[in-house]
Amino acid sequence: MKDLTQGSITRQLVAMAVPIAIGMLFQTLYFLVDLYFVARLGDGAIAGVSTAGTVTFVILALTQMLGVGTVALVSHAAGRKDQAEANLVFNQSVLLSAICGVLTLAAGFLVGAPYVRALAADPAAAAAGVAYLYWYTPGLALQFALVAMGSALRGTGIVQPTMIVQMLTVILNTVLAPVLIAGWGTHHPLGTAGAGLASSIAVAFGVVFLWIYFARLEHYVGLRPDQWGPRLPVIRRILNIGLPAGGEFLMLFVILGVIYWVIRGFGPAAQAGFGVGGRVMQGLFLPVMAIAFAVPAVAGQNFGARQYARVAETFRKAVLLSSVLMLAITLLCQWRSEWFIELFTRQPDAVAVGAGYLRIISWNFVATGLIFTCSGLFQALGNTWPSLLSSASRLLTFVLPVVLLSGLPHFTLTRVWYWSVATVTLQALTSLVLLRREFRRKLAAPPAATGGAPADAVPVASAADG
Repeated sequence: MKDLTQGSITRQLVAMAVPIAIGMLFQTLYFLVDLYFVARLGDGAIAGVSTAGTVTFVILALTQMLGVGTVALVSHAAGRKDQAEANLVFNQSVLLSAICGVLTLAAGFLVGAPYVRALAADPAAAAAGVAYLYWYTPGLALQFALVAMGSALRGTGIVQPTMIVQMLTVILNTVLAPVLIAGWGTHHPLGTAGAGLASSIAVAFGVVFLWIYFARLEHYVGLRPDQWGPRLPVIRRILNIGLPAGGEFLMLFVILGVIYWVIRGFGPAAQAGFGVGGRVMQGLFLPVMAIAFAVPAVAGQNFGARQYARVAETFRKAVLLSSVLMLAITLLCQWRSEWFIELFTRQPDAVAVGAGYLRIISWNFVATGLIFTCSGLFQALGNTWPSLLSSASRLLTFVLPVVLLSGLPHFTLTRVWYWSVATVTLQALTSLVLLRREFRRKLAAPPAATGGAPADAVPVASAADG
């Protein structure tokens, strides 16, 4: 375990964020590598895989449910130096990962194809998306085991093993993708099905590798089969923190699904351009998301240790780091948005859609960084319901107006992008207001036994104004 209750918070955030960012970069390369080779198959294949890829947000929602609850409770236990509690939380997380994996397999094979066909722009795109999703479903199911183990490590301040596993799995996926998608060396190309199969094999390798690490090298939290029986109080605590966080990603899935549905009338090229632009944006967000992923561990351990001034300082430093990074990314997208899209497709229509999307949507990048950071603090404080409320506001401010706008004459894609910028800015302001309220509730420490405030307590106004 790494003690995050002492030392420079900025250094701790950066020290955790760097390996997290590297790991997330390699994780994103799963999709980018697949997208690169799938792009050789045409716009229909890109549109199909991009449409099917929205299902991953459902998996992200469920893995967030598992991961956020695990990180928060393990970090609180680590801050209190309660190793037994950290172990129990981790092993109950392993149990939940197995249950979620089985449910994912069932849902993927039963309802995946109808979902893709409902959103795809044409039959060719639908066929490509269904083939990809069918073979990627096992990999999606195995993601839960990776998240359970990686989240427990992150809660104790350890991130390097997860980064190494993610690097190795992406290298394996990169080797397999051209072989299975394009048929290099085998002369039996599987097309989009090969993309899904390559990712599933790579994820399975990652689960085995990380499992061996826990069995042989990890000492603070470990795999304990005697703790795999359901402990309902612990499971309720994990879900109470994790469910709202999962709900945030589920709402993002709904928003993406609505966008694909709204723009399908513009043809496969529009869906392909939006799909590439969205994946590029995810890659650009990695440094800021890495900081946001480091926040729950750093702030969570300090919250568990009642170091409230350090919790508030974690927020301030994370906002500063994320805002600087997001501003730089915004300027880059304003300067050369076409360059990012042309890395994956040279189709003029797809490039125009993807570049236009990045150029407009980049104006909300700083606001998105604030949302990420606030979400990390809500997780650290053990109450993610305000974050869910903030995300839910976009269902009212974005989804309903966009659906109505799509039915008007002269509807254009840029109207969707500009409306997204406005609603994300509003969501950021909502998150800041709700976090200020949560700081007043959680960082107002009860009086110590002597009748005075604890030495590590921070005045409420100071914490809230951070």
